[in-house]
Amino acid sequence: MKRWGAILAATLFLWAVRAQAEKVCLIKVEGAIGPATASYISRALDEAASDGAQCLIIQLDTPGGLLDSTKIIVQKFLASSVPVVVYVAPPGAWAGSAGCFITMAADVAAMAPTTSIGAAHPVAAGPTGEVEMSATMKKKLENFTSSYIATIAAKRKRNVEWAKSSVMESSAITAEKALELNVIDLIAKDMPALLKALDGRDVNGKKLKTAGAEVVEIPQTSREKFFGVMFSPVFTYALLLIVMYGIIGELSSPGAILPGVAGAIALVLLLFINSAMPMDAAGLAMIGLAIVLFIIDAFAPTHGVLTAGGVVAFFVGSMMLFDKSGPYYHLSLTVILAATATTAAFFVFVVGAGLGAQLRPAKVGTETLVGRTTKALTGIDMTGGQVFIEGEHWKAISAAPIAQGQMLEVVGVQGLTLKVKPKDS
Repeated sequence: MKRWGAILAATLFLWAVRAQAEKVCLIKVEGAIGPATASYISRALDEAASDGAQCLIIQLDTPGGLLDSTKIIVQKFLASSVPVVVYVAPPGAWAGSAGCFITMAADVAAMAPTTSIGAAHPVAAGPTGEVEMSATMKKKLENFTSSYIATIAAKRKRNVEWAKSSVMESSAITAEKALELNVIDLIAKDMPALLKALDGRDVNGKKLKTAGAEVVEIPQTSREKFFGVMFSPVFTYALLLIVMYGIIGELSSPGAILPGVAGAIALVLLLFINSAMPMDAAGLAMIGLAIVLFIIDAFAPTHGVLTAGGVVAFFVGSMMLFDKSGPYYHLSLTVILAATATTAAFFVFVVGAGLGAQLRPAKVGTETLVGRTTKALTGIDMTGGQVFIEGEHWKAISAAPIAQGQMLEVVGVQGLTLKVKPKDS
């Protein structure tokens, strides 16, 4: 009996120790920063707070991203009740552009060896991939972003001058240099080393207890993964093509239904995405012009001149489409060329054939008899007569008398009676 009591006591003791074990939450952010990233980080912070975690560690590796999404993340950091640790890792990772803002906004900024941070200069890439903005707009953007990152650095008591130089001069430095310049707080080779370095550190009046803490990773939900794919230039561009193909396909083949339904669904999704990742109005206008030129060329005998113009307009519009979203949310030239070729083929062969079929004379029914020629079986006048055509005997009438055996031409159909006239010799 005593033995069982001892076992029970030991079990309860171990359970109590385990229950008291500290928890650290972890998320991993890789790739460009966008709306889906901001949503993921916001949810992770809320979940870490509700779980009573010692801190939330964000393992970061990004070349940059959207400024609007970065602002949301920074604001969430500054309002968080849970200490936020941004850890630029694994070795070889980079906190570039937007990642520099996010790292400096953390309560604790850490980096792994052989990582880098910086190059936060704002850019607005154009068709050539280079900066294409007026000097005034460029200056305004530089001034805003440099003052913004300086405010963040001052709030976290980090190197304000370097933070401004990362924007104005595109400065980028290694982890070791960042520690030396007071850009980050510590360097840790791996997660255990990071937890050990964080243990006992005072963050906003809270002493972290991370040594031996349980690391609980918060994975992305299926919804967040889907939005991560959806808020991407390629997916958005594909939706635009579906809208275009669907609506025009429905107009060229009325009653098909499926193209119209697909186009309508894609249009709703496109409007939703555009609210977070705006597309350039001029680019959309150019693509709209291309569609108009394609359609007109299907009706007008322009010998492909308008279609050629439409191809050029579509290509230029596609290059301009994400002109305001930064270089990390741009379409590659390969994607644009493939879409342009596909779109040109679609309008030339599919839409052109569909519209052409609607304009061509009917090839079934009695209307197909119009224009046919044959010999009169009997004399034909306004009172009637007989002809043999398409393997059948038909009643025929003619305003001008036609003799038996004379050649005639069908000029109309009235019920089951053919209207004919003498065939010109």
